[in-house]
Amino acid sequence: MRLLGVIGGLGWSATAEYYRRLNEGVEARLGGLHSARVLIHSVDFQPVDDAENADDWDSMAQQLVTAGRSLQDGGAEAVLIAANTMHAVADQVSGALDVPVVHIAEATAGRVQAARQRTVGLVATATTMAQDFYTRPFRERGIEVILPLEEECAEVDRMIYEELVHGIIKDSSRKKFRQVMQGMAERGAEGVVLAGTEIGLLLDEDDCPVPMHDTTTIHVEEALDWMLAGQ
Repeated sequence: MRLLGVIGGLGWSATAEYYRRLNEGVEARLGGLHSARVLIHSVDFQPVDDAENADDWDSMAQQLVTAGRSLQDGGAEAVLIAANTMHAVADQVSGALDVPVVHIAEATAGRVQAARQRTVGLVATATTMAQDFYTRPFRERGIEVILPLEEECAEVDRMIYEELVHGIIKDSSRKKFRQVMQGMAERGAEGVVLAGTEIGLLLDEDDCPVPMHDTTTIHVEEALDWMLAGQ
């Protein structure tokens, strides 16, 4: 089994979910007492978020590059960034390392393509929804991405950062996400991409009128395929 490095803490609740799912996945695939070979570098999220809010992408990249290099130096044979938004600097992280970065948007776009869906809705942080680093892999595959209405985007971002990042689950927020996803389905979305690693903690398949693509699940499965290749 290959050793996976995880840049975590972005926020911590998602990192805990990644760790649980990676171990459950290895156990399910290999049986017995097998568990995931994982190194985690959990960063302090506040300085990373401060850099994002200041549009200081170089600072954000440097913080994640430092974490990635520490994982590489510790023996990690690939690195995973346990967050969607921080993939805004995934190319810089990848360019600074000698090991591959398992990219969440590439993996998710591939899954949508395999499902033969040509139009999908995207719910995510404001940064992820506003920039093309996440939607580009979809466009390259001929997949159209629909966003929530403008007034909905700010509320989705708020629910992620003020609630889900802290592990806070509210029925009122679940209801709002349902309304947002229903609206995108009515505008033609054949599926909805949950491009926030904590959103899957709040929602399940019954909350959406079309198939959901939980990026955390997809990212973990992509990492498991890499970790267990040849097993």
